Amino acid sequence: MKTQINTACGLAAFSLAALPLAVQAQSDSTPNSSSVDLNPVVVTATRAPRTADETLASVTVLDEATLRRQDPISIPDLLRGRPGVDIQTNGSFGKTSSVYIRGTGSDSAVLLIDGIRLRSATTGGAAWQHLDPRMFERAEIVRGPRGSLYGADAVGGVVQLFTHEAEGEEQHPTISAGAGSFDTQRLSATLSGSEGGTRYSFAGSRIDTDGTAIREGGEDKGYDNTSGLARMAHTFDNGAEVGVLALRARGNTEYDGGNIDFVQQVAGVYAELPVTQNWHSRFTLSEARDDSENFTDTSVSAFETQTRTARWENTLRIADHEWVVGAEHSEDEVSGTTDYAEDSRDNTAVFTQALLDFSPLAVQASLRFDDNEAYGEEVTGSLALGYDLDDHHTLRTSYGTAFKAPTFNDLYFPGFGNTDLNAETSETFEVGVRGQYDRLFWDLAAYQTDVEDLIAFTSQQGVYAAFNVDTARIRGAELSAGTELNDWTLQAALTYTDPENRDTGNRLQRRASESLRLDIDRELGDVSLGGSWIAQNHRYDDAENQERLAGYGLVNLRAGWQFAPLWSTRLTVENVFDKDYATAKFFNGDNYLNAGRAAFVSINYGL
Repeated sequence: MKTQINTACGLAAFSLAALPLAVQAQSDSTPNSSSVDLNPVVVTATRAPRTADETLASVTVLDEATLRRQDPISIPDLLRGRPGVDIQTNGSFGKTSSVYIRGTGSDSAVLLIDGIRLRSATTGGAAWQHLDPRMFERAEIVRGPRGSLYGADAVGGVVQLFTHEAEGEEQHPTISAGAGSFDTQRLSATLSGSEGGTRYSFAGSRIDTDGTAIREGGEDKGYDNTSGLARMAHTFDNGAEVGVLALRARGNTEYDGGNIDFVQQVAGVYAELPVTQNWHSRFTLSEARDDSENFTDTSVSAFETQTRTARWENTLRIADHEWVVGAEHSEDEVSGTTDYAEDSRDNTAVFTQALLDFSPLAVQASLRFDDNEAYGEEVTGSLALGYDLDDHHTLRTSYGTAFKAPTFNDLYFPGFGNTDLNAETSETFEVGVRGQYDRLFWDLAAYQTDVEDLIAFTSQQGVYAAFNVDTARIRGAELSAGTELNDWTLQAALTYTDPENRDTGNRLQRRASESLRLDIDRELGDVSLGGSWIAQNHRYDDAENQERLAGYGLVNLRAGWQFAPLWSTRLTVENVFDKDYATAKFFNGDNYLNAGRAAFVSINYGL
């Protein structure tokens, strides 16, 4: 597999290097052709709308067309193989999943839904596997530290999912129904529109599957998920706006030895006021919940966490410059069957950001102060410089700090918590260059992240508990590109990551070091064809690097046919060659098996 990965990376790098010449020739021969939006507007990188080349960050945008073409079962499936992103799963269909961005831990990546953070306060990570991609129309992946914008845990990066936005005054209904392998059924529907100054969007989805075995010789482990979304906003004549969002996912997932009932929920209300022509003020109240009830043959355990947040943000624009000043207060609460020494904590933060345009030079600077009741004060900041070499190429460099907060399990879990823990801290240097053309983009970045005071459960002086013990150095490089030529759409990503534990010299566990993803789609009138190839090299399941998990390569194929106005059908075949692969092991050394070949077909209206 290593030879295959290296060969594939070389071929892909050659192809990516040749793309600008091919696209330039195409652009020269058709100078009046309409440009394709390969430079999308991104809001997550700076908390303000900027095109991808203006963000001065490494970003990936997965738009609605990408989500509908690929139609993944889960968010981890959607993110797998994207630049700088590594996925680890304990099986398929709703099983525990981790998202590693740039080699950092899954609890060092922030997940947002329309600006509201979702995570478990006990484990620190998000339950990525319980969010249905059909509930969203867009995803933004920002790689690199964003602690000065989003506070704790934004060490490796931030993923933001955006719910459906109403477009136009006419009602727009959609419905999709389908079935496939492992006795899987999927159903989803949306309704959006606007009337006067009011916009609305409603959505619902249901997935039910018998699943597959997650260990050799085991029984199939099922999964079901029912999700609902309601979103409304009203804009007044003076430009003021108020809005509300509610999203809830509820279901059950089975595993060896038991099953889990889960609830994932976000809700928020906001008000935005244009105080003056150049001063906008926005106030947001939100709540996020992560609840689970674990049933085994001998016990029942429950964990319920919720985070309530109030945020006030002010944006001032003067000439070509923009300043952001604000404050945020949040409170975490935990409850359930585990008796934590503390069951709540609050965090108060103030922050500022400057987005300065001295064309061709751009400067972005941000600073944030957090005061947490549990682990004290943290200051994070960032500075990014960008320079337009010409109309198509932008050089950027940046430095940023971030921290990962100790979780309730780290601090207070009975018998294992350590109330003297410090937050993990990091600093990252990055340099990159982006080429942006009418029909092509490419982006190359290299970085180094140094992490201190990693939190690990280990034995010290006869006590097994959470301690600040390790340091890590993560080096990496990413190359991504995309183009649209005639009816072809191509996307490619190459990732190299070297996540090293500096105390032992070993690779951080469960991280691959090399990754490749190629996506190719073609429109043929009413028919569309496409496929994805995802390949990764080996990883180690243990910190000692003794338990090796082999690399793998997956091929996914898809086809669509619009057989009548507003009506279409779609077929996807995942893991076409039925590869056996695993990204984690059980405690006894057995592999967590992922699904083999799987086919799904759907009938769609309005999509």
